[in-house]
Amino acid sequence: MNILITGGSGFIGSNLSLKLIEKGHIITVLDNLSKQIHGDTPLITSPLYLSIKDKVNFIEGTVTSATDLKTAIKDQDVIVHLAAETGTGQSMYQIEHYSNVNIGGTALLLDILTNTKHKVRKVIIASSRSIYGEGKYLSEELGFVYPKHRTDAYMEKGDFEVKYPGCVKPLKLVATDEESKIHPSSVYGITKQNQEQMIMTVCPTINIAPVAFRYQNVYGPGQSLSNPYTGILSIFSTLIKNGKEINIFEDGKESRDFVFIDDVVNATILGIEKDEANNEIFNVGTGVPTDVNTVLQELLENYQMEVPVKISGNYRLGDIRHNFADLNKIKQKLGFTPKVSFKEGIKKFAAWVNTQTIQADKYNQSIDEMKQKGLFK
Repeated sequence: MNILITGGSGFIGSNLSLKLIEKGHIITVLDNLSKQIHGDTPLITSPLYLSIKDKVNFIEGTVTSATDLKTAIKDQDVIVHLAAETGTGQSMYQIEHYSNVNIGGTALLLDILTNTKHKVRKVIIASSRSIYGEGKYLSEELGFVYPKHRTDAYMEKGDFEVKYPGCVKPLKLVATDEESKIHPSSVYGITKQNQEQMIMTVCPTINIAPVAFRYQNVYGPGQSLSNPYTGILSIFSTLIKNGKEINIFEDGKESRDFVFIDDVVNATILGIEKDEANNEIFNVGTGVPTDVNTVLQELLENYQMEVPVKISGNYRLGDIRHNFADLNKIKQKLGFTPKVSFKEGIKKFAAWVNTQTIQADKYNQSIDEMKQKGLFK
């Protein structure tokens, strides 16, 4: 098949491109080579871009340009729409930009597909676990509940767990299935919800099969070590390698579902190739929550290094407390089961980091920006 991957030079996109090429597909990539992800000289030094540049039809452009999109869409059978701005914290003060790229770019793509001739028969949209907000919990008093995002007033007192009206006993975290309430707590999450809903609503009306994948926290060799706005594995690794103190937010017990890049690529390919995926929404993760304290200890163990660690109680407005995925649907419909455990994945990630040039630490710059906006406490 001819497959267009928007954002195809990014972490997920480049790995997906290479795997699809192995399987005999012809890949076109539309990417703006954002300096935040690819560095200041992406055409020369970005390992993600360099890994695919001679293997794909590469178009340097943006999903906010109708001209670029029309050029990229020509003769494509499938579109995998990955292009998006992805920093949860950053989205809370670059609201117009995130909306323009994520919502506007998706709207423009759908507008072109609706109003021009093309061969596209399937669109895969990269959605996100962020649309679930604070996720799903079990209350002894009320059954399943969906807490609202946490307030400054509680977190300022060091009370970081979620609350729900009428619940006195502690809430029990449970996996979010695809029928769970959608209630994002960040602008990024709102834009991902909007992207997903537009694709799932519009595509069937124009005889295109939509598929949405709600990716959990994707990690692995090749992810950007220079982008301080996304991914604690990269952030912690860069700090450790620079011998800097690690500031663990909240109490370090906040957790995420970390899914290895190979598993994400394999799930996405199932969505591309299987008709059973058509018109469906799937979680992609491991189904296992891992807290931040565990993440740091695994990294330190794999790097065989020690750095100062401070559990500070600092917090970022817009961050969620916990989330992990229910995978029953993707297992049943597509036969997907994650193969890489967190311990094994971290080992592979750390081994790759050890081969890389140590990046300059830009993390404090990102924190300063959030402090200025009143979003970091």
